[in-house]
Amino acid sequence: MNKATDLQQRLVSGGRVLLAEISPPAESTPAGVQQLAKRFAGKVHALGISDNRDRVGMAALAAASLVAGQGVEPVLHVTTRDRNRIALVSEVLGAQALGIRNILCTSGTHQTLGQFRSAKNVYDIDVIQLLQTCANLASDGALVGEGAFAGTESFCLGAVASPNADPLELQMMRLGKKVSAGAGFLVSQPVYDTERFTAWWAEVSRRGLHEKAAIVAGIEPLGEHVLEHVRAKRRPLPRIPDAVLQQVAVKSDAAGRRRAAIDLAIETVKRLSGTKGLRGFSIGVDGDPDAALEIIEKSGLGT
Repeated sequence: MNKATDLQQRLVSGGRVLLAEISPPAESTPAGVQQLAKRFAGKVHALGISDNRDRVGMAALAAASLVAGQGVEPVLHVTTRDRNRIALVSEVLGAQALGIRNILCTSGTHQTLGQFRSAKNVYDIDVIQLLQTCANLASDGALVGEGAFAGTESFCLGAVASPNADPLELQMMRLGKKVSAGAGFLVSQPVYDTERFTAWWAEVSRRGLHEKAAIVAGIEPLGEHVLEHVRAKRRPLPRIPDAVLQQVAVKSDAAGRRRAAIDLAIETVKRLSGTKGLRGFSIGVDGDPDAALEIIEKSGLGT
């Protein structure tokens, strides 16, 4: 058996999990990522590295390597939107060569919802196929026409959960398939509608999915870019109740909206903290590390 990653050991032990997620900057210099990693060192169990989620930035694999160099364990996001199966397998093999074995497999935000609407997507394989491939690289590389990839180690695999997506029955089936394919942890999309999350969690619990994989709730303060998307009606997800949106949007200045968004995120963490079986939280940084760190501190989530 290969030595488990620190995150994997925590997942197996049943301990509480605290993650943060950053979007690599749109630059090629390493200093920004390195400084960001230092700020979260010792405050989270691992730092997720998004893969061109809403904009074109530094390659997630490069950023993850920089994060690891600062003594913080990364979770590399690998997106099926932009790569075919050859490139995806090559990416995870490269990650392992760099000592990065926490992999979150995701479809990615559709390009029409980001800043690169003219780009073409790929979606050669889906997330479930990617999870299965990563879980079995050492014994089965049939997805890319290989018998196996000798010397590969096991990954700590994760995927995304979508509490806001409909129909609920279909989402539960898909979530179960992700777990069966090898996902040991699931990170939910940002939670703004706690009533919807509670209803979703009731189905998760009824099916025992939280006992098969560690589930953490995504928390991200409503930023100006989210408000712009909502106003323009360009982005249907995540579902944000009007009453919640107004708590932030009603403020007349950016500083006031930021303060309201942070307070709302802290309140959401506190409301969800008592959810039986929920293993922790993932805090979205999204260009405002001060806000993310304040949420961690004032919610009592510090490691």
